[in-house]
Amino acid sequence: MKILGFNPYLPFWETVPDGEPHAFDGRIYIYGSHDKLNGTAFCEDDYVCWSTPEDDLGNWRYEGVIYKKMQDPLNGALYSKALPEIEMPLGTEENPHLLYAPDVAKGPDGRYYLYYALDFVNVISVAVCDTPAGKYEFLDFVRREDGSIPDAGRWFDPAILSEESGNYLYYGFAPEFKFPGMENVVFPGSMMVKLADDMHTIVSEPVCVANGVDTAKGTAYEAHPFFEASSIRKIGEWYYFVYSSLQGNELCYGMSKSPEGPFAYKGVIVSNGDLGYQGNTLAVNYTGNNHGGLVKAGERVYIFWHRHTHGTAFSRQGCADEVKIEADGTIPQIEITSCGLNGGPLPARGSYRTYIACHLTEADRNKVGQVVMGGPGEQVPQLPEEIPYVTEEQILLELRGTGSIEVLADSPDAGTGTVIAKADADSDTWTMETAKLGAEKGVHALYFKVKGGNLDFASFQIM
Repeated sequence: MKILGFNPYLPFWETVPDGEPHAFDGRIYIYGSHDKLNGTAFCEDDYVCWSTPEDDLGNWRYEGVIYKKMQDPLNGALYSKALPEIEMPLGTEENPHLLYAPDVAKGPDGRYYLYYALDFVNVISVAVCDTPAGKYEFLDFVRREDGSIPDAGRWFDPAILSEESGNYLYYGFAPEFKFPGMENVVFPGSMMVKLADDMHTIVSEPVCVANGVDTAKGTAYEAHPFFEASSIRKIGEWYYFVYSSLQGNELCYGMSKSPEGPFAYKGVIVSNGDLGYQGNTLAVNYTGNNHGGLVKAGERVYIFWHRHTHGTAFSRQGCADEVKIEADGTIPQIEITSCGLNGGPLPARGSYRTYIACHLTEADRNKVGQVVMGGPGEQVPQLPEEIPYVTEEQILLELRGTGSIEVLADSPDAGTGTVIAKADADSDTWTMETAKLGAEKGVHALYFKVKGGNLDFASFQIM
């Protein structure tokens, strides 16, 4: 029996945004960044991988941690060659550079290559593994044979394509507002270089394949210029370049008959607020950044994207929806749904958790804006009371009888344990009682303590 494939497609507690799906040997593997629940910055955790059978897209399996941030020499790992120059100090155990959005390709030697950038160091690193979801080991940095790195575009958000014609690496970052010291730097858009079969040596000069804000004026990209999140796939006879536009909430795409581009801008595939869908101008969710890619599973094609939880930009969850490819290869913008990878509507029977809701708005839709975000090193601002958001901070207790119950962490003793939830019941039949769950980081034992009356306790769920 197949498992329903609703959104978010991974377990609710998992936060893997920037999802790049790839089909290897009959399974779909998802590679992405790794946020923390209730996080305070992007990508705080190490890379993990999940996979599912290509013909059973709701049956995801946890493959474990595949790569750790401290494996990179720019965070202090051993390395026998000269390190590339970066614009900031090397990372340490106490203050490491973080693993930003990755991509993976199967190389010409049959091994799997993981490409990533550590936050904003302006260098792309490569790790390698014999299997799609094993333990990756650092290989090298992407640079020319002489060790230099071309000063063209920002080496950020890599996407990789390996095929008979060559190995193609796409990268780039094109913000509207420049960081201090970069006021006069031109960020053309998404750049592409070819790599040797060692999968890390650059063998061509960078070329711009999708225009950013500095070069988009007068082109088809002008209204939706490239910002970040390069992603590349070949489906049929077309190469599809997917990216996040300057609007941030949307994934746009270009098409080309060659992996070297340039890619002709074609439109928006998905917005995590459904902005632009069928002319919609009001967001159906509080929006935030977006990043994802296409994958073909059987005869269907899906776009992977991400949503935001906890009301902030820093606890993102992977979502996916089916797209339709027209006869000319174009992809009309899709609506975001709760159905996700299910291959059709969810059955009108059984129960569903409310966190699969894909529209979460206020009474006045004009007030629905962006999720809360703090700058590097800044505290996350207080959430406005009116923002509706998804969180796991509740516990559901199945109780029968009359009395009260406490949920404690670490010990049943109020003196040494911490009370993290309370609930009351007064019913001769089984009822579900919901209580707010106090946030507790780390690993804890849970104790359920009846404080008064007589209660039967059947089950609990953390939401």
